[in-house]
Amino acid sequence: MSQKVSVVNVRLPEDIVDWLDSLVKKNIYNSRSEAIREFTRDYVLKNRE
Repeated sequence: MSQKVSVVNVRLPEDIVDWLDSLVKKNIYNSRSEAIREFTRDYVLKNRE
């Protein structure tokens, strides 16, 4: 069963975008979206009440 996905546009400071791009360049993530998705998922799972 696939989960419904929504598109969310966000504005981030340039230094954060540069950091995300460095993670992609190092092949840690395939894209900025993948990195943000994983960070968000981890945060929600750790802080969900």
